[in-house]
Amino acid sequence: MSSEYRTGREGEFTYRGHTLDELQDMDLDEVAALLPARQRRSIERGLSVEKEKLLEKASDRTEQETANDPIRTHLRDMPVLPEFVGLTFSIYTGQEFERVKVEPEMIGHYLGEFKLTRSSVTHGQAGIGATRSSKFVPLK
Repeated sequence: MSSEYRTGREGEFTYRGHTLDELQDMDLDEVAALLPARQRRSIERGLSVEKEKLLEKASDRTEQETANDPIRTHLRDMPVLPEFVGLTFSIYTGQEFERVKVEPEMIGHYLGEFKLTRSSVTHGQAGIGATRSSKFVPLK
């Protein structure tokens, strides 16, 4: 495939035809118009007080500050906005806060999508007498 048929510049991030710099210059309503329906609706209905505070915190911080001291939040249902790119968040999983560095590809998703609340179950071996077949397991 020759380069004359490719659209956009190679290696440059775009979201729905807009570069990251253009997205960061837009106001919240313009960005909301580009987001998927569920995220757009949550912004159009108005952000809660907690989400407004998180947005303020993120706009005041720089990448260097959040790398050392991430923004702690319980708001797993906050949509990732262009202002969050480059910042580090500590997202609560129900037991602990886990760090997430926001990349440009995360725009339009929710913060909670990047840290799971349930861990996978790894079962050990059955103990002696746990099942009928375990009676015949040789001891070590």
